[in-house]
Amino acid sequence: MEAEFFNAAASHTVKTVKGADIVDLIQYGTSEELNDDKSGYPILRLNEFDFVFIKEPARYCDKITEQEYRELQLKQDDVLICRTNGNPDLVGRSAVVMENESYAFASYLFRVQTNHLILPHVLVAYLRGKYGRAEIDKYSMKGNQTNFSPAKFREIDIPIFEQSFQEAIKTTFTNAYKLHISAKEIYAQAESILNTYLNIKDYDDNSCAIKTLSDSFMQSGRLDAEYYQHKYDYIQEIINCYPNKSLKELAVVNTGEFVEEKFYCDNGIDYIRGSDITDSVVDNSTAVKVNIDINDFKKISYGDLAFAMIGSVGNISIYKSNTVGLVSNNLGTISPFDKNLSNYILLFLTSNIGQMFFEKFQTRTAQPKIRKEDVENFSIPLLDDEIVKNLSDKLDESFRLRKEAKRLLDNAIKAVEMAVETDEETALKWLGEL
Repeated sequence: MEAEFFNAAASHTVKTVKGADIVDLIQYGTSEELNDDKSGYPILRLNEFDFVFIKEPARYCDKITEQEYRELQLKQDDVLICRTNGNPDLVGRSAVVMENESYAFASYLFRVQTNHLILPHVLVAYLRGKYGRAEIDKYSMKGNQTNFSPAKFREIDIPIFEQSFQEAIKTTFTNAYKLHISAKEIYAQAESILNTYLNIKDYDDNSCAIKTLSDSFMQSGRLDAEYYQHKYDYIQEIINCYPNKSLKELAVVNTGEFVEEKFYCDNGIDYIRGSDITDSVVDNSTAVKVNIDINDFKKISYGDLAFAMIGSVGNISIYKSNTVGLVSNNLGTISPFDKNLSNYILLFLTSNIGQMFFEKFQTRTAQPKIRKEDVENFSIPLLDDEIVKNLSDKLDESFRLRKEAKRLLDNAIKAVEMAVETDEETALKWLGEL
């Protein structure tokens, strides 16, 4: 009875089959409670979708048995699909597992293993394109939470292509993945160099911190024991060995703003939300658009950082778009006075040291939260200009490789769309000429 069901149908010029015809396995993830303590087995969530790939999970589960973990462990060529979310745009979002991983996955995702009819890379390229999106929207069940269940996946139309075209899409994915891994390795090298300069060593002192009332609550206003762990004092002592400044001395820290859904549109200003900052660079391609007067809102510009203030506290990304955007009220922004420091501040805040600041100052309620005023007081060590430039250059190279990887993946998605609209030969020729 939904009007959307009849409006969203895609027009295919190629042979299609139903989702049920292309699967060997469909499986839900675990619905057990997750933790931030790295206790148990790593559990992949939507937060760890890195465009069409995946990255290391931040959450763990100690409620499942080893056998359950083995049954949910991700394997090369698995396709993961988001089945439910309050944001309809995220429902149906997919990623392909490019190599065997030691991760299980959460229940709001489901796993698809394809049969001989379609390669997993082609399936993801199709689902990420406009025709696959139309099928997902058509079969999704709308409510407080939009749902795209495995049963509905079995009903969608999926185009079937010749093997040569499918292999070309797989090759494009593989080349993009190599660039993606190289980008991550260079970023990790920069983190390692930073740790070396700061002489940070692993901290393994688990002894109790004993504080008087005057030395704790009367100074900080905090009564949660986690705030007073020795490791935070250790990190601050290390930073104090170097010239350092508070973040508010280096940048303007702002909170984001709420924009009502009635202002969402197909073309407009990028409105960055938490799902758009799951890696080091803000993903503008997934941002919703809003039709508002941007001058009435606080903005995010090239070289600014966006960070999570609620939920996934510690997530932080740099904004690399030349167009001005906005961030949601669950995020904050860091606008360095000197944009030459943007990469360095990002590197520091995403490093183990910077993440410990987020860990220390967050408050643990129903959802973790952090105050703007606490972020403003993070201590940033000031290294020599030459060192900062070297680290910044490494991040720029990492960003360049990520951008090239994304370009290849966008081409693969476009080629699948073109094959649906015209024919595989035209799409294959276009892809080969790029």
